[in-house]
Amino acid sequence: MRALVVEDDPEVGADLRHALQMAGFVADLATDGETAWYQGDVEDYDVVVLDLGLPKLDGLSVLKRWRAAGRNFPVMILTARGDWTEKVEGIEAGADDYLAKPFAMGELIARLRGLIRRAAGRASPILTIGGLALDTSRMIATVDGAPVRLSPLEFRFLDYLTHQSGRVISAGEIAEHLYGAGDTTDANTIEALVARLRRKIGTSVIETRRGLGYTLAETTP
Repeated sequence: MRALVVEDDPEVGADLRHALQMAGFVADLATDGETAWYQGDVEDYDVVVLDLGLPKLDGLSVLKRWRAAGRNFPVMILTARGDWTEKVEGIEAGADDYLAKPFAMGELIARLRGLIRRAAGRASPILTIGGLALDTSRMIATVDGAPVRLSPLEFRFLDYLTHQSGRVISAGEIAEHLYGAGDTTDANTIEALVARLRRKIGTSVIETRRGLGYTLAETTP
């Protein structure tokens, strides 16, 4: 999953980005409203953490611009504790959830995963694809009940595809959600990743659509 953290406090922003990366996200950081608006307008994020008090362009204006442009990724706004006006304004502007500062990183991660699941129309963090069970909250995978060891990159690949139900995903789009901004990869890298996964979880889970990309066999929430 690919996330954008929008926070002007360098220490808080770095902590948020690190926590997301440790939880298996690819996380970009924007420190002002204009940069955030641009990144959200041109990049394809799965979720955004948005502080409201930003330089150059405030968070509410950024959110309104995204929604007006049809950018529908889930947005979690960060508000001052007890400031109910910020919460109301954020929800009315198109936010999907809010979290008051200070907050526990574990709660933030859990709520972000919930937003992503709801956006994909899934109620449970555990997804079943054939004999594969994928716990997207604890980052644990089993095949026919037996644990299987996946690298963080392999897990992110499966995590992203499970949230794209019914879609064939191109190698380029997959790369955008597996690697950070500025990293380069190619179709051969994705093919090698798929080959490794098939050796671990079986050949029937990931389907290749020649010339188009990859999809998963039908998932069960």
